Amino acid sequence: MSILRGHFAMMLVVTGPEALTADALEAALADSAETLDLVVAVRAIDDTVPTRNAGDAWTISVYGSDRPGIVHGFTDMLARAGINIVDLSTRIIGGTDRPVYVMILEVTLPAGVDGVELTSDLVDMASELGVEASAHPSEADIL
Repeated sequence: MSILRGHFAMMLVVTGPEALTADALEAALADSAETLDLVVAVRAIDDTVPTRNAGDAWTISVYGSDRPGIVHGFTDMLARAGINIVDLSTRIIGGTDRPVYVMILEVTLPAGVDGVELTSDLVDMASELGVEASAHPSEADIL
């Protein structure tokens, strides 16, 4: 869930009967969505896509001056390496006089992808984009 330019956005993963198609579910929700002034889009999940637990969990941090291309540069590089992005968040921190763009990515590294090599590639990409980047193995959240 997130607020995007003043609009609430939410993504849900649901399970339905085997025979239920994405189109049928979207049609079934259409009247309620219209009544509540919602936009609903239903897509089937590709079960071949790796899950959050398929690989070593790493956290990537990117920060610097905001500019077009930061998200694309890093996500394209990660996708080409076969790295699964399981969460991505961005925000602007600091004051209006010195705003800093921050992007945090949670990723899973497939077998054969070395974290040290990943870090080197991230630093190279960061240099190209004029930002800073770092990566480290993720640790379990303690609540």
